Amino acid sequence: MGHLITLATSLNQWALDFQGNYERIIQSIAIAKERGATLRVGPELEIPGYGCYDHFLEGDTILHSWEVLAKILASDDTMGIICDIGMPVVHKNVIYNCRVIVHDRQILLIRPKMWLANDGNYREMRYFTPWMKYQQWEDHFLPRIIQTVTKQVKVPFGDCIISTVDTCIGVELCEELFTPASPHILMGLDGVEIFTNSSGSHHELRKLYTRVELVKEATLKLGGVYLYANQKGCDGDRLYYDGCAMIAMNGHIVAQGSQFSLDDVEVITATIDIEDVRSHRTSRSRGLQAARSQAFHRIEVPFALSSGKFGDTDGAMALGIQAKLAGARFHTPEEEIALGPACWLWDYLRRSRTQGYFVPLSGGIDSCATAVIVYSMCRLVAEAARKGDKQVILDARRMVGEPEDSVYTPLDPHEFCNKIFHTCYMGTENSSAETRKRAKDLSAAIGCYHTDLNMDTLVTSVRDLFAFVTGMRPQFRAHGGSGAENLALQNIQARLRMLLAYLFAQLLPWVRGRQGALLVLGSANVDESLRGYFTKYDCSAADINPIGGISKTDLKKFIAYARDAFELPILNELVQLGYQDRHFFLIFCSFLTAVPTAELEPISETYVQADEADMGMTYDELSVFGRFRKVEKCGPYGMFTKLVHEWGSFLSPVQIAEKVKHFFFEYARNRHKMTTLTPAYHAESYSPDDNRFDLRPFLYPSRFPWQFKKIDEVAAVLPDRSNSAADKTKTD
Repeated sequence: MGHLITLATSLNQWALDFQGNYERIIQSIAIAKERGATLRVGPELEIPGYGCYDHFLEGDTILHSWEVLAKILASDDTMGIICDIGMPVVHKNVIYNCRVIVHDRQILLIRPKMWLANDGNYREMRYFTPWMKYQQWEDHFLPRIIQTVTKQVKVPFGDCIISTVDTCIGVELCEELFTPASPHILMGLDGVEIFTNSSGSHHELRKLYTRVELVKEATLKLGGVYLYANQKGCDGDRLYYDGCAMIAMNGHIVAQGSQFSLDDVEVITATIDIEDVRSHRTSRSRGLQAARSQAFHRIEVPFALSSGKFGDTDGAMALGIQAKLAGARFHTPEEEIALGPACWLWDYLRRSRTQGYFVPLSGGIDSCATAVIVYSMCRLVAEAARKGDKQVILDARRMVGEPEDSVYTPLDPHEFCNKIFHTCYMGTENSSAETRKRAKDLSAAIGCYHTDLNMDTLVTSVRDLFAFVTGMRPQFRAHGGSGAENLALQNIQARLRMLLAYLFAQLLPWVRGRQGALLVLGSANVDESLRGYFTKYDCSAADINPIGGISKTDLKKFIAYARDAFELPILNELVQLGYQDRHFFLIFCSFLTAVPTAELEPISETYVQADEADMGMTYDELSVFGRFRKVEKCGPYGMFTKLVHEWGSFLSPVQIAEKVKHFFFEYARNRHKMTTLTPAYHAESYSPDDNRFDLRPFLYPSRFPWQFKKIDEVAAVLPDRSNSAADKTKTD
């Protein structure tokens, strides 16, 4: 018997946008009913929005959530369909993260979350208390605004399941799927055949595979149908929730939504035959475990999910089988970088009601990647506009200063990019012709509004002011100055660029005859943030940063991908530099092949500033240090012992020790910069973001005397098994 089940998910909800959230919920229910669905599941905390944070502690947030639910229940939208809706609920003066299961203007069950997400970016136990009474329930007395609509005084609150005429439904929430003893195990043994999971899971590079495998595994051994709903979009901070709603049956993905899109509402459907679940559960070992399982309290509903007519769902069932054979779909990391931050930027831009973005375009790969991601956003906008997405078109019209009833439609990404994206090359006497040309050519290729300036007069004025006040004139190291002088002169340039960036961001719309202002984008990657290789209050002082959670290694791969995918050959082209000594010469100076450089020191015949030389480590090494420090939870000594095994074939223990100590020294003395770091798109598991993901002191004993001494003692007695040592032995 076919059962048409729909998952209305990937709603692009926004924290505290109760009106907008209500409208998107109603739209998802309407779409589900149009497709003949009888079960609709939405993302976690969809009424107030997942990212309310400390606002969950306010009585207003609870009150307005009940008001929205009352409005949903009072309409005809929930008639003839079971809806699983998320909101916070106060039960006996305790705040819980709940699912409210409703049908025909009745609340069937309030199911509180039992295992809360409380690590990484998540702090749910700051606002909520987990429900600790497993397989138990209590009466919850409803507020009067709900009683007026439902005519109910109290409803079940707790760990229960829903029993319909033809099947049994159990509820699981986000983190509960990730725990070793997930609730779906006991529910499945007690006869639950359909599991719903409402999630607020954010994007991280290469993370989706884990999520998909957990959803598949939940029903592979147990049998059953798993409906996974997830928030999508920027909910108001650094995270982008990447949707990808799924329906799985007996270990196979039978329907999957998009991971990245500009759609505010996405509904995916699949038709399944519940008899397939029952036949999957005929093994003797499963039967023995089920026979001894404890019973959940069942809430009976005189309603069937299936129509009872097999012919009504034949076509939809065929689609479900086809999806099952196709399996899950995954983006490459390069595609994730192209799409995730682009969607995040679009949400931020339209919801902040600003007129566009501004970025200082240096000619290096980091600001290049930032610009290409903005161009990717413009491509997505143009694609959505060509499909007739009314909300995208209305948002675009507002940004470019057109009235809502105008005929303007952003069909060309280059044209739209020119209207909302502004770049500027801020050169000095230390800048090269190559980087200036790369910035100019890239801006032309993507269509943005580009300006070019030299700011030597500003730098000289600041330098002269210092000399006038102190009687001392600082010099670059190349001109005989000290390390302190050299660094101060570099920072003058860097910080002046920040001042100019905000000046241009505020006034360029005025220059172009438009209202409003631009948001300044940062372009420091996650490795430079980890090492502290940036000037405080330069690129760390932007409004937001789309690449702040992405490694240099991944950014290079993204640029290589974008060269072909976005038809931007400029990303890897030769540039003719000129004629010298009766010879023309060419040099590779593309974004991909150019040596990363800050261009803050004078260039000479014998010296060109290079980032990796300045840092004393490579970007690849930084990625390794970052993973061991954060993901593997290693201190200095722990990292050293692991790297002895990982790098021991090409470095001696003493060399490894020096690299580890150098990293932790630089990391410790620059950690204070994390307190002012630009809010960045979270994409990497080893991000040093000080906001809430990576909580550390910002005043360290920078030389870690105890730890470094331990490293040196062990390194001194460990044998050298590196290739260089072996080669030396052969030579001797």
